Amino acid sequence: MKFVLNSKIFKATVTQANLNYQGSITIDTELCDKAGFWIGEKVLVVSNTTGTRLETYVIPGKPDSGIICVNGAASHIIKEGEEIIIMGFILSDKPINPKIVFVDKDNKIIKITQ
Repeated sequence: MKFVLNSKIFKATVTQANLNYQGSITIDTELCDKAGFWIGEKVLVVSNTTGTRLETYVIPGKPDSGIICVNGAASHIIKEGEEIIIMGFILSDKPINPKIVFVDKDNKIIKITQ
């Protein structure tokens, strides 16, 4: 068994950074559904802007809002306006083809591959 990439949202834009929250990343629930992320799922967030990497968990954002909000202490290192990749992994005994959700600067879906 190995942890392998299951899905990702590619080149999303952070729309908000909220220090006054307990933690996590708020993601538009439409994007969550299309990527296959579960609420509460652990995700790896990587900033294409700074190279910062962090792990957190998903909380639901308003559907079709395009919201990607980095919350709590993570908002010190990933800021509003940064371009990020959000990745989820799965434990599998065989290789899988990950689902990749490509978004534009407003976090609207351009295409989905798998």
